Amino acid sequence: MASRKYTVGDAADGSRHVQIHARGLDVLDDPEINRGTAFTMADRDHLGLHGRLPRGLETLEEQVARSYEQFKAKGSDIERWVFLTNLHDSNEVLFYKLVGEHVHEMLPIVYTPTVGAAIEEFSHLFRRPRGLFLSIDDIDGVDRALASTGLGADDIDLIVASDAEAILGIGDWGVGGIDISIGKLAVYTVAAGIDPARVLAVGLDVGTNREQLLNDPRYLGLRHSRVRGEEYDRFIDAYVASASSRFPNAILHWEDFSGPPARGILARYGEKLCTFDDDIQGTAAVGLASVLSGVRVAGGRLVDQKIVVFGAGSAGVGIADLIALAMTEDGLTAEEAAGRIYLLDRPGLLTSDMTDLYDYQQPYAKDPDEVAGWRAADGTLGLLQVVENLHPTMLVGTSGVTGAFTEEVLRTMHQHCERPIILPMSNPTVLAEQTPAHILEWTDGQALVATGSPFGPVERNGTTYRIGQANNALMFPGLGLGVIVCRAATMPPSLFIAAARALAELADPSDPAKGLLPDISRLREVSATVAVDVINTATAAGIARVPVDDPIQAVHDAMWWPAYLPIKH
Repeated sequence: MASRKYTVGDAADGSRHVQIHARGLDVLDDPEINRGTAFTMADRDHLGLHGRLPRGLETLEEQVARSYEQFKAKGSDIERWVFLTNLHDSNEVLFYKLVGEHVHEMLPIVYTPTVGAAIEEFSHLFRRPRGLFLSIDDIDGVDRALASTGLGADDIDLIVASDAEAILGIGDWGVGGIDISIGKLAVYTVAAGIDPARVLAVGLDVGTNREQLLNDPRYLGLRHSRVRGEEYDRFIDAYVASASSRFPNAILHWEDFSGPPARGILARYGEKLCTFDDDIQGTAAVGLASVLSGVRVAGGRLVDQKIVVFGAGSAGVGIADLIALAMTEDGLTAEEAAGRIYLLDRPGLLTSDMTDLYDYQQPYAKDPDEVAGWRAADGTLGLLQVVENLHPTMLVGTSGVTGAFTEEVLRTMHQHCERPIILPMSNPTVLAEQTPAHILEWTDGQALVATGSPFGPVERNGTTYRIGQANNALMFPGLGLGVIVCRAATMPPSLFIAAARALAELADPSDPAKGLLPDISRLREVSATVAVDVINTATAAGIARVPVDDPIQAVHDAMWWPAYLPIKH
């Protein structure tokens, strides 16, 4: 990335135009300004492109149609990902127009689950760099790398960074993790109109513990094990210091860090900077939205729920934390709220006598004496035993354990709960705790289901159940848009609760054909609605650095749309 080769300006009539400073092949090689066969003959003469393109002219719509034909001709999802990536690297407007018009079909390609497969093959698929690669072996060069963008303090609104230790549900993939940052930013633009010229993807290479990569002659990352401890903290601090200094208005978004480092980063910076971790807070917000939507159908109140979270990592505890905070807004104390949430991990139910609990897990650990009678004959206290004794109303899966919600567990839960809320949120699809078809079969069609990965509708006894996807894409784009519009100084939990409540209100969970969450095809509407509530909440909390008199209009005005602006000659 380098300083830009164009300037966007306003004409006397209020319309916008672009002045392109590059000439010749430099124009065609820059995805921000290239428009290929859509350049008019006058544009081509002006830009030194005479003879560089076929004589035929195409509109953006015609380019989209041709590109979609090419996309459909690909034989596999990874080939489709390569095609879209190449398009992204050659013509950004066309890329975003195409994906926006086919979002239901293409979001799973540019984001989860297909991006996971692409990350695994990063070094073998590598063609051209996008974003910044920062290395822990070159901490002193971090600021120099950020300076190399040539961008100023007002040029960047959002930076997504990953150290790739916990990529989706597939773990440590080293330098390939930058593709999750790139994919995340693409979703920000498609879903919420975040200007792609005002964002930056960052890969934080701290090594890898995956022997497959360390022994791969094609691997492009650092060839040593992951660095941890003080050196890791020093590297993160160097990145934060440089990024927040050079781009003081930018949201610092953290993506796919493992739990302890992610929590440590939030502890150091969460109350000082405009920053958040999507796997903890974004997942928590979309999880809370699913919970609130389910409670509306099941009846009762949020504070009356008995909730089991299977998977006590950063995502699971993040969901628990936000549910607990929402319960306190509804009148419970923090201790009462934590008491209604039961966390399970590999050892089973978390209890206070366990010596290896992280500090963020401890508020939910139960008194071992109170659950002693729940144990199986062999002493285990797993998911089935908790369900048999607790009679929960809600089951949330963030474990990445395929099929963990067994028939016995779900049938037992349904015996004591007429409308159980079942949320297998792990992704990619193969790691889901259970399929919606099985969940509905084993609960006689009564379960209220949302999943982390995309699943098709389920037909059962003449009823079509649309499965709402608890996809962070319904949450983080609108959250980011709202924060950017009002320039929120920080991102406290109140913003995430407001976003979750806004998302839940957009669903019609009483109709099984509509699902617990809005369809992914409504991303722009969802993002705009979430953004407005985020702005209102930030303003009320006194953390908005820019006054917004009309949030609805401000959000609409801020959203970027893929279109070719007239070129000023």
